Amino acid sequence: MKNLNLTEEMVLWAVWRLKGEAYGVTIRDHIVRNAGRQVPYGTLYSALAKLEKLGYARKTIADPSPTRGGRSKNYYRVTPYGIAALKAAVELKTALWDRESVLALEKS
Repeated sequence: MKNLNLTEEMVLWAVWRLKGEAYGVTIRDHIVRNAGRQVPYGTLYSALAKLEKLGYARKTIADPSPTRGGRSKNYYRVTPYGIAALKAAVELKTALWDRESVLALEKS
């Protein structure tokens, strides 16, 4: 399993949290609102493509919206491999940041 970088982790986390409503705009808004990070759309879609290539996320294309010139949305969902990758990311951070490390960092 490939370790996720921070952007990939945030994007995959947002897709997981948004359940069936995860598409570009909602993913970016969720990250901004909950993580306080601005993610350019180019970076977001690049991360989504990589997560899809790794098998951590799956894309489905919805029907175009009924408005004139409506576009199709690409919806994403996390696969079982993606869930395992998120769990591994949490376990790694937990192992790195034990209570003693956090206390020592606070004293620095």
